[in-house]
Amino acid sequence: MSTQPSKELKTFPNPAAERDYEIAFDVPEFTCLCPLTGQPDFARFKIRYVPDELCVELKSLKLYMWAYRNEGAFHEKVTNTIADDIIKAIQPRKLVVEGDFFVRGGIGTVITVTHEKKKG
Repeated sequence: MSTQPSKELKTFPNPAAERDYEIAFDVPEFTCLCPLTGQPDFARFKIRYVPDELCVELKSLKLYMWAYRNEGAFHEKVTNTIADDIIKAIQPRKLVVEGDFFVRGGIGTVITVTHEKKKG
């Protein structure tokens, strides 16, 4: 199995699809590059979701998050892209992605993206 960064999120069947429960991931060492300066941006990501039929496989999430290390991305864009990719992969009942970007120029930034599956 590859340990190279990859934008492929792997999934597995939800073992308890009949009930709502929350899965939470903490990614304390996220890195991407500032698209204007090329300097590294560091963040802590918290991802919480209520799965429907599928769950995100943990190792693929780690490799997915690593894949941003050499990419230039604004905080808002990268947080929304991560949410979009998880939604595309698993169609969760509910999802919250929070990117807490470390202080740069005296300002910290927290981006929170929420999604709730439409019923019916």
